[in-house]
Amino acid sequence: MNDMRRTILWSVFAFSLLMLWDGWLRHTGQPSMFAPAPAVSAASAPSGSANASSATDAGSVPPPSATGGNAAVPVAAAASGAVVPGAAPAVPRQQLVLTTDVLRATVDTQGGNLVKVELLKYTDQDHPEKNVLVLDPAHSYSAQSGLVGAAGTELPNHTSAMAPVTAERTLADGQDALVLKLESAPVNGVKRVLTYTFPRGGYAVGVKQEVVNTSGTTVRPQVYVQLVRDGVVPASSGFFGAPTSYTGPAFYTANSKFKKVEFKHIDDNSTEFDKTANNGWVSVVQHYFASAWLNTQDTSREFFARKVGTNLYAVGMLFNLGEVAGGQSKAFESQLYVGPQEEKKLEALAPGLELVKDYGIVTILAKPLFWLLYYLHSLLHNWGWSIVALVVLLKAAFYWLNAKAYRSMAKMKAINPRIQEMRERLKDKPQQMQQEMMKIYREEKVNPIGGCLPIMIQIPVFIALYWVLLSSVEIRNAPWIGWITDLSVKDPYFVLPLLMTLSTLLQTWLNPTPPDPLQAKMMWIMPLVFSVMFFFFPAGLVLYWLTNNILSIAQQWMINKQIEGGAKKA
Repeated sequence: MNDMRRTILWSVFAFSLLMLWDGWLRHTGQPSMFAPAPAVSAASAPSGSANASSATDAGSVPPPSATGGNAAVPVAAAASGAVVPGAAPAVPRQQLVLTTDVLRATVDTQGGNLVKVELLKYTDQDHPEKNVLVLDPAHSYSAQSGLVGAAGTELPNHTSAMAPVTAERTLADGQDALVLKLESAPVNGVKRVLTYTFPRGGYAVGVKQEVVNTSGTTVRPQVYVQLVRDGVVPASSGFFGAPTSYTGPAFYTANSKFKKVEFKHIDDNSTEFDKTANNGWVSVVQHYFASAWLNTQDTSREFFARKVGTNLYAVGMLFNLGEVAGGQSKAFESQLYVGPQEEKKLEALAPGLELVKDYGIVTILAKPLFWLLYYLHSLLHNWGWSIVALVVLLKAAFYWLNAKAYRSMAKMKAINPRIQEMRERLKDKPQQMQQEMMKIYREEKVNPIGGCLPIMIQIPVFIALYWVLLSSVEIRNAPWIGWITDLSVKDPYFVLPLLMTLSTLLQTWLNPTPPDPLQAKMMWIMPLVFSVMFFFFPAGLVLYWLTNNILSIAQQWMINKQIEGGAKKA
C-alpha cells in the first residue's frame, strides 16, 4: 500500500508537470512534445509593408443581408484603381500615423482602415527594443468598416478613397482625446464621414460612421465593422484536453456566450456561433492581447465569419441603419478595442469582454484565483509579493488538509524502521509480509494512502494558478525584486529554480524513505529530473512553487517534531 501511494503521487505529479511543460512550449510558439508543428508555407505567412495594402484591398464586405438583399462591393475593381460607377475620382493614398500616450496607430486613407496599432507601454519579450503590435501588417491584420447599399447600389466602403479633414496627429499635453476625421467623396449620392476618437490612457477607440445623403432619394444603407487577419497562428496542439493559448476569432452574445471560431472551421464552413442577436461583439484573440468591435446598444445585428482571400479571413458585424432621406444624415457609433487583456478594464467595456483572456478548461478555478491575486496586488502594489501572499492564503485554506497528509507521512516515517525489519524478515513470504504490514498499519492507526488525497485535491488549484500567471498580461513585464524584472518569463540567472530544487530535496528528506532500495533512489532522482523543467518556467510560477515548498517544509517539520515528542513521552 505504501508503494501504491507513492506510485499514485509520482504518476499524478509527473503527468501534471509534463502537461504544464507542454503548455509552456505551446504558449511560447514552440512545437508541442506530442505533435509536430504545422508547416507554414511562404504564401500563408505574408510579411513586409505590402501586407498593409493586402489587408485593406483583399478584405471583402460581408455577405448580402438576409433581409436587405444587399450586394457586395466589386473588390477587384476597387483594388485595382478602376473607377466604380458612381464613385468619385481617386485621391492620393496616405498612411496617417497618430500617437497617444499609450499607442501609435496607422490609418490608411483607402477605406479609412486601421492597419497598424503599436502599444507603447508593452515591449516584445523576444525583442525588448520593439513595442508590441496588435494590428500587425505582418499578418495582414486590420480593422475595417464601411457601408453596404441596397439592391446592388454602391456606397462608400472599406476600399473607397477618403481624405483627412483634421490635421492633429499627436495627443497634446492636457488633451483628453485625439480625433481623426476623414471624408469620402459621394458615391451614388452618399458620402461617408468616419471619425476616430483615441482617448488618453485608453485602448477603446470611438468609431463614428456618418452617412450623408446628398442625393434627392431615400437610401437604406447598412453599416459593417470587421477584423481581417491571416490564418497563421503559433504552433499549438491540445493533448488530452490540455488548455492552450488560443489565437483566432471569437464571438459573444448574451444567448450563446463566448464562442471561439478557429480559422480551420471557417475554411470548412463548420462554424458555430449566433448569426443574429440584439447584443454582442466580435474579436480576434491572441496571447495577452486582443482586438474587438463593440456595440453595447440593444440593436439588431448580424454576425459573419468568412474567408476573403488566400489564407485571409474576415469576422465582423452588420447593422441596419434605417432610412436616410435625401439631404439628411445619420450616424452610427461603435468602439474598437485594440490592446491588452486587462481583465478588470475589459469587464467595464462590454458584457463578457473579459473572456478574451482565455483560461481554457480551468476557467472555473482560474477566475476566482485571479480575483484574489488582483485584490492582493491592490494592497501590496507588487505582483511578486502578491503571489507570495496568495500562497500563504492558499496554505492557510488547506492547512488542516495538509496537516492530515503530513501526519500520515510522519507516522509512516516513524514506523519505517519496523516495516524495514519486517520486510527483511519475511522477504521470502510475500503474502505473510502483506498481512504483517496491514497489521502494523492497523495497530499504529496509519493510513498508507492518507497523504495522497490532500495533494491530489491541490493539483487542480496549482494548474489553474499556472494558467493565471501565464495568461495575465498584468503580470507580463511585472518586476518583483532585484534581478526578477519580468515574472512572466524565466529567471535569467536561474536563482529561483535552484532554490526551488533545494527546497524540493529538503522536502523529500522529510518524507518517509521507501522500504524498497530502488524506490528510495527514485525518490531522490525524480525531484531533480522534474526540477529541470522549472528552469524554463515563468519566474512567477517558480516563485509560487518555492514559497509553497518553504511553507510546506515548515508545516511538515513542525508536525514531525510534534509526533516525535509524543512518541518520546509514550
